[in-house]
Amino acid sequence: MNYRTAGPTTIVLFGTILSTACAPDALGPNDFPAKLTQPAGNGNVWIGAGDIAACSRSGDDRTADLVESLLVANPTATVFTAGDNVYDNGTAQEYADCYDPTWGRFKDRTWATIGNHEYNLGNADPTFDYFGERVGPRGLGYYSLDQGNWHIVMLNSNTSHVPADAGSAQEQWLRADLAATTKPCVMAVFHHPRFFSCKASDPDCGSVSHRMKDIWDALYEYGAELIITGHKHHYERFAPQDPDGNPDPVSGIRQIIVGTGGTSVGLPGIFAPNSEVVNDATSQYGVIKLTLHDNSYDWEFVPIPGVTFTDSGSGTCTGA
Repeated sequence: MNYRTAGPTTIVLFGTILSTACAPDALGPNDFPAKLTQPAGNGNVWIGAGDIAACSRSGDDRTADLVESLLVANPTATVFTAGDNVYDNGTAQEYADCYDPTWGRFKDRTWATIGNHEYNLGNADPTFDYFGERVGPRGLGYYSLDQGNWHIVMLNSNTSHVPADAGSAQEQWLRADLAATTKPCVMAVFHHPRFFSCKASDPDCGSVSHRMKDIWDALYEYGAELIITGHKHHYERFAPQDPDGNPDPVSGIRQIIVGTGGTSVGLPGIFAPNSEVVNDATSQYGVIKLTLHDNSYDWEFVPIPGVTFTDSGSGTCTGA
């Protein structure tokens, strides 16, 4: 693992402590906040979801049991989160009481991203405290790792706290990170989807999210295959498209929303262009299982027991 920061810091590298003085606060385009080559859980299967734990609900218990059962069959799999890891405010107490007893059992193989609920107190410090390096550098929350032929970028879509517009530190870092990789396949994970179906009562229904448009531009330019998000509390798969939402079956990015980790699930009533599959009205919680091959990938939505809805398919890498 290689950390490059804008200032001195203290870093724990699998038990080895490198001590200096203070933590980073910004990165330039040549600074890599995290680059990991052999993460714990280093198989080619990734299992995860967003919008996960709440002490007032039991859905996270059920999805955690589901993840555990999938790990029996895939013992080297990696677990990931797509943000809103714990409700309501991402406090240390909520992580201890609500997340840790369920999805916390996979903490040593989890790579996390940050959702908006983690910033409800004005910062995401408890999330950085809980996950440590597994959610990226403190105050930034974006990093990358390599796994087989795949380069995976974990990004922070909470743009009022960590900007992601063109020229921002995160966008410049992403472009430099993608330019440096030699991997033929690229996947991104972050919380807020750019495209989504919605309920008519949603204030943003009928629109697209502009907060990650410049990130989409960079990912598209560098040939990314797949974006996984949460935030919307349903499962939804889109056909490959360009950053403006035009169908692009050759070079487009497939976005999949998996906001079904345990907090709540609702069925959209107004469907977005290029949306191919949305979970049906009777479906509740579940996770996505991604199998990352050398030049292709398989996806499968795996529901909790008793739910009949599922979704699966395959895609190929366009080449980074």
